Amino acid sequence: MSHPDGILIIDFGSQFTQLIARRVREQRVYCEIHPPSRDVTWIREWKPAGVILSGGPNSVYGEGVPTAQPELLACGVPVLGLCYGMQLLAHLSGGHVVAAARKEYGRADVRVLGGSLFKGFAPGATTPVWMSHGDHVDEPPPGWRITASSDNSPIAGMEHAHLPLHAVQFHPEVAHTPRGGEIIANFLFDICGCTPDWTPEHFVEAEVAKIRETVGPERRVICGLSGGVDSAVAAALVHRAVGDRLTCIFVDHGLLRLGERAQVESTFHRSLGIDLRTVDASAEFLNDLAGITDPEAKRKRIGHRFIDVFEAEARAVGGDIGFLVQGTLYPDVIESFSPAGGPSVTIKTHHNVGGLPERLPFKLIEPLRELFKDEVRQVGRELGLPEDMVGRHPFPGPGLAIRILGEVTRPQLELLRAADAIYLEEIRAAGLYDQIWQAFAVLLPIRSVGVMGDFRSYDQVIGLRAVTSRDGMTADWFPFPPDVLAAISSRIANEVPGVNRVVYDISSKPPATIEWE
Repeated sequence: MSHPDGILIIDFGSQFTQLIARRVREQRVYCEIHPPSRDVTWIREWKPAGVILSGGPNSVYGEGVPTAQPELLACGVPVLGLCYGMQLLAHLSGGHVVAAARKEYGRADVRVLGGSLFKGFAPGATTPVWMSHGDHVDEPPPGWRITASSDNSPIAGMEHAHLPLHAVQFHPEVAHTPRGGEIIANFLFDICGCTPDWTPEHFVEAEVAKIRETVGPERRVICGLSGGVDSAVAAALVHRAVGDRLTCIFVDHGLLRLGERAQVESTFHRSLGIDLRTVDASAEFLNDLAGITDPEAKRKRIGHRFIDVFEAEARAVGGDIGFLVQGTLYPDVIESFSPAGGPSVTIKTHHNVGGLPERLPFKLIEPLRELFKDEVRQVGRELGLPEDMVGRHPFPGPGLAIRILGEVTRPQLELLRAADAIYLEEIRAAGLYDQIWQAFAVLLPIRSVGVMGDFRSYDQVIGLRAVTSRDGMTADWFPFPPDVLAAISSRIANEVPGVNRVVYDISSKPPATIEWE
């Protein structure tokens, strides 16, 4: 599919690539991230308004490193190279890239010398930026001119004299480059001529039309509701497109949070008038998970059973059902490919991307696969979903199965449900729920010695996780007031039988993931 007003981002493995996409979309311009294996023919067919080459950990003169075809520079599409992307442009254009005498990580001041990227900047003035590189351009390629300079990087920015090729050594996409948004906006609007029309309203209109064309006038659609924001918004979007030809199936796999089933039934069946069918398959799921401790095995078994339940329920629904809706998000898609273009290293299988049977009896409709989480919430509001549904913290498809580290059993589930409910209740009581991206309890596979009622106890440990984030790609732990943590810990230890210790996770993403499994 072509995107004549969109930006194509080529990912060379930078930790900041997703931030590039976020900054572009904040300017209300559509963009996608793709690996360097996309050739110039494919890029021409995509018809981007511009191309951004990301940073990356490699050296352009290394062996087997990701690269781009030289033809990209002459195809007439504006190109912006960032960090490694700048070095790659220089390398492909006949410039000289060398290892820097001093590697540069962190804040630096660059002097603006001119150029289209720096429109609005006073010539000769300095501006703070964020550097993260071990190589730099030592000599500009023929036909290029220097647009910015720093003490450690004499060529901190450059542009071609005649072609729409631009590059900077620093990272304008990170918050530590205060005027980075202006640089990106200059590229999007002044250089690429983009139109800022990537809005929730525009997305809903375009996606509804696309779904109607895909499904046709007669075929039916089923959607799996998990109780989370993603599946809820996906269902509401498809319902707007096909109306009563959508049937939502809510599978109670026995791995839900406390009161989750009742809330979903109330919202979708009674409030939105969507055909909702609830299936209690908890016995089958728990039987599949018996004795299983490996997290990837859990996810795959849950995914397989999920489709089996769907097949059975779809037959009961009747009619010509040809499509299954899933709430796959863009971070799920991004984390499922490698910058090198080959098989990626599996961090964890995303429930909506991996772990499903190969012979799927339905064609997939994934209307949210181009969106980040905050964009999904905006679309949900545009569709009129209630705020208590749209504002809910993310919840994984495999549910509490991946928050019990070890074997999943009914007693363990009941224990975790009780602890998790107390945790969220106290967060809401403290007025902190909306400040937190995601908060949940984890049941750890260890026991610890304690003293309860003057007697020795040897009970289980609950881990608490709460993070701040914008889109789930990166995250930091939430700094709770000590009295809130104290209240949570006291209630869990006193009200949940079998728990005598509560710990708080202060890991960021990276190096950790948000979920423990």
